Amino acid sequence: MEQRDNSGFDPAAADDFSGDGDQATDEGVDSAAPASAAADLERRLREQQEKYLRMAAEYENYRKRTTKERTEAFGRAQGDLVKQLLDPLDDLARFAHVDPATVDASTVVQGAEMVEKKLLKTLTTAGLEAVDPVNQTFDPKMHEAVATEPALSPEDDHVVARVYQVGYLFNGQLLRPARVVVKQWNG
Repeated sequence: MEQRDNSGFDPAAADDFSGDGDQATDEGVDSAAPASAAADLERRLREQQEKYLRMAAEYENYRKRTTKERTEAFGRAQGDLVKQLLDPLDDLARFAHVDPATVDASTVVQGAEMVEKKLLKTLTTAGLEAVDPVNQTFDPKMHEAVATEPALSPEDDHVVARVYQVGYLFNGQLLRPARVVVKQWNG
């Protein structure tokens, strides 16, 4: 007969619950938790990947849309400028087709001056600004020196004497520098 101690502990029954049974139970609990955590991580990773792909697609659509809008805006701006130039162009066409036998030279000169003024007024309204720097200090950012001439005093050193070709700015951007003659003091 088996011996029992007074505590109610049965050694034979304890063998039934030895280490193998406990490990199986622990592994079942432990393996379920990591599998569940891994599945949760995979789900979250898929969600983040989908979110990233949606954001990438949205950005690509935004980039295409803004490029298209910029191109259309540029085309509209060019169209507006051309529309504004139609009146001076019409005046020039009328002026170019006059009969030279019936018009004197002074009338031709006056007509050319009127067309030039109208064209410059239209372009000025659009943002064009002439750079005509006579008697101003030479600025290499805005002027191109094509020649020099002697200055009569030190105060006239690096001052623009004459303009060969007027320069132009368009909305603050230099389109063409003024081509100038610059005074130079050699004393």
